[in-house]
Amino acid sequence: MTRDYLTIDDISTKGKTVLCRLDLNSPMDPNGTILDDSRFRSHILTLKELEDSKVVILSHQSRPGKSDFTTMEPHSRILSKLMKRNINYIDDIFGSNAIDRIKKMEKSDIIMLENTRFYSEESLERTPKDHKKTHMVRRLGAVCDIFMNDAFSVSHRSHLSVTGFTETLPSIAGRVMEKEIDSLNKGMSCSERPCIYVLGGAKVDDSIKVTKNVLERGCADRVLVTGVVANVFLAAAGVNIGKSNIGFIEKQGYLSQIGIAKELLLHFPNNIGLPVDVALNKAEERVEEKVSNLKTEFPIHDIGIETMVQFSREISNSKTVVMNGPAGVFENEKFALGTRELIKAGMKSGFSVIGGGHIAAAAEQMGASNKFSHVSTGGGACIDFLAGEKLPGIEALKDAAKKYRKK
Repeated sequence: MTRDYLTIDDISTKGKTVLCRLDLNSPMDPNGTILDDSRFRSHILTLKELEDSKVVILSHQSRPGKSDFTTMEPHSRILSKLMKRNINYIDDIFGSNAIDRIKKMEKSDIIMLENTRFYSEESLERTPKDHKKTHMVRRLGAVCDIFMNDAFSVSHRSHLSVTGFTETLPSIAGRVMEKEIDSLNKGMSCSERPCIYVLGGAKVDDSIKVTKNVLERGCADRVLVTGVVANVFLAAAGVNIGKSNIGFIEKQGYLSQIGIAKELLLHFPNNIGLPVDVALNKAEERVEEKVSNLKTEFPIHDIGIETMVQFSREISNSKTVVMNGPAGVFENEKFALGTRELIKAGMKSGFSVIGGGHIAAAAEQMGASNKFSHVSTGGGACIDFLAGEKLPGIEALKDAAKKYRKK
């Protein structure tokens, strides 16, 4: 496959010092215990392919002001356990201690530097050329041979550790990044039809951007909407979804999206699938009502059985399915049915992709993650990609590839 970025296959990493940007940001309990190691596990294939290299890991945990904004020491312990080898944690990013340790590394050594967000310039949205001028890029770039970005999930941000080193070092994508780009591109390639997008959750503006992009480009035959996204489209279609549901949409700042959804329904009347029934939360009890009879003051917390059957049939018969966002409040057992049934249907599609975030968590809970062709590691990055937006981390790799190929 011809790619416009470089991978491990394009540049020899043997004996080289490889600066690897991973995403190990994980949920932690108040005691600092990491609760989910899925992001660690996703990077293991990449790290195993660097066994003949000297590997310097850059990553972050949370952000300033949050209770879980902490050091990378527990992350080094988790990764050591999963890799079954010692990964040394360095409580420094680019100071003398970090630089000395990198210089003394031997082949197959792996070290993990401190939380990149401890450095104030890390989270500034700047161009790669501006990031190139920072002390972090100058000092680490001087003692490393290759930069590898394997952190797809943070590549929608032009942060220092994501784009800065692409200006100074030969830069490649790790296996996580490579698989994300290839899988999401395949989901948008229009090659295997019918192609169904299933969009739900509460991030309405993101899902509407994706709907607009894939329908205008002809990538999707149908977009099936669930969750709060469906509530906006139902309101756009003239359905009385009730004050509590309109109130929630307003509180989230999405009232303006109703007009955009109305335009999409006018332009693509046969390509957007709306729920025919919903599950209401009436005093913590699940009560289903048809959309045609809907006159409620109760919150809509799931799709109904008829919708599950119709949507599941379409999804199961698709050759390609891309799913992002849960169908309802799946954290509540009484309203998890829609999300679960659609995930089950997605497992039967020819090529299946699950976006990051809540729907990935739901698939993991069901033990269904390995039944999908690809489960994305990035929520925001995945949705931006599907919406047709350029991700700074990927664009920086592409620019680096052009420079490298010219040499």
